[in-house]
Amino acid sequence: MGLKAVLSRIFAGVINRQLNQLRKNAVGLQQKTFLGLIEQAKNTAFGRDHQFERIKTYDDFKRLVPVRDYEDLRPYIDRITKGEPDVLWPGKPAYLAKTSGTTSGVKYIPISKESMPEHIKAARNALLNYIHETGKADFVDGKLIFLQGSPILAEKSGISTGRLSGIVAHHVPGYLQKNRLPSYETNCIEDWEQKVDAIVEETLDQDMRLISGIPPWCQMYFDRLSAKTGGKKIKDIFPNFKLFVYGGVNYEPYRARIEESIGFAIDSIETYPASEGFIAFQDSQKNKSLLLLVGSGMFYEFIPAEEFFNEHPTRLSLAEVELNKNYALILNTNAGLWGYSLGDTVKFVSKNPYRILVTGRIKHYISAFGEHVIGEEVEQALMSVAQQEGIDVVEFTVAPQVNPPQGELPYHEWLIEFGKEPEDLKAFAQKVDKALQQKNIYYFDLIKGNILQPLIIKSLKKDTFINYMRAQGKLGGQNKVPRLSNDRKIADELSPFKGGVL
Repeated sequence: MGLKAVLSRIFAGVINRQLNQLRKNAVGLQQKTFLGLIEQAKNTAFGRDHQFERIKTYDDFKRLVPVRDYEDLRPYIDRITKGEPDVLWPGKPAYLAKTSGTTSGVKYIPISKESMPEHIKAARNALLNYIHETGKADFVDGKLIFLQGSPILAEKSGISTGRLSGIVAHHVPGYLQKNRLPSYETNCIEDWEQKVDAIVEETLDQDMRLISGIPPWCQMYFDRLSAKTGGKKIKDIFPNFKLFVYGGVNYEPYRARIEESIGFAIDSIETYPASEGFIAFQDSQKNKSLLLLVGSGMFYEFIPAEEFFNEHPTRLSLAEVELNKNYALILNTNAGLWGYSLGDTVKFVSKNPYRILVTGRIKHYISAFGEHVIGEEVEQALMSVAQQEGIDVVEFTVAPQVNPPQGELPYHEWLIEFGKEPEDLKAFAQKVDKALQQKNIYYFDLIKGNILQPLIIKSLKKDTFINYMRAQGKLGGQNKVPRLSNDRKIADELSPFKGGVL
């Protein structure tokens, strides 16, 4: 074991004691964070507009500060992007994280000098927590790869601007810089396919021990490594590769294919980073849920998912949440986001400590007929059957077909790219439909009441989703295909790629 590994195990013990304090004092830390945020921002434009000087309790805050999405907050952010200081948070942001919105076009998320270190600390602590739990630290002595966006930053009114992963690249701790790949020059390549090919060339003969990225783009990297080496498994290319770190999407639909590419069931850590803040990470290899980070400069609110679109939805603090209930996640941050709807839904599976599962996107659902099917339900229905049948699912998306051209009953259309396709697609579709009925009582009632016919699967050609994302100009990085839509925009755009139908 090298010196870095020895030192990391010592440091991991220190961090574990700190994390235990967070686990034990979550509600108190959230209250302290809440009061601190209000005090720091009371003299900003937003603080004055919303009478922060009168806010003493969470009830005061709910009365004075409404829930907003990016579009609602845009007038304040536009003032920031024009160079005005003290708008949402004291001073100017250290960075503007540039991200793509489904309805807002390009979004600029402020990152302050207070919030930036929390991103880095959370990523570091996820790894150190793993080391403390497992005792495995050898990966820090080898090469580490982070598949991320370009670190080249632009400027907007004197504020450095770029993708979150590119911004973070400037803050990788010095003790990891010599271990880190790809090179700066390769990381700067904008075209994702050229970039992946360059990463393959740079890493092929390296001692890769940790690989991190969004699962579908890591899979592309693995596929190209395998093709370059005549079909070798990743374990044979990188014999010391022992840890996979991922985030951005639910891993389960990708797990079987990634583990097949690697050649074994590798240890993995799920993280929940967003441009708005680093929210949670998996803190145990024995548990797939994520530890909510309560002491990282963010005060969380939770709205029951079924109330989110109400005029006056219930807003809850951490102390008020219930287990196994879907909530829309609302953020208040030390970068100046207030009552900010992140767009994600989560549910708590533990309150001692507070652990969550990310269950979907509040606007990514199907309720064309009142069924309100969410991402967690479709993913679990599909993957439970696929695992039983030994079927390899590469990627998928689901949309309603409200007016079928043949005049039959409407249905949910599942557009699936298979790695290994079922021998009997119709039987496979029936099993998936039954699994979905068991997870969603409203969908069950619509099927039994002959309002909907059972779901229909349309098989897509190989590389459909890669080609689709390329056509959208969203190949690689942090981009991902929505799994659920309440309209047919994505389904219709995928029409040129359709293959078999059932």
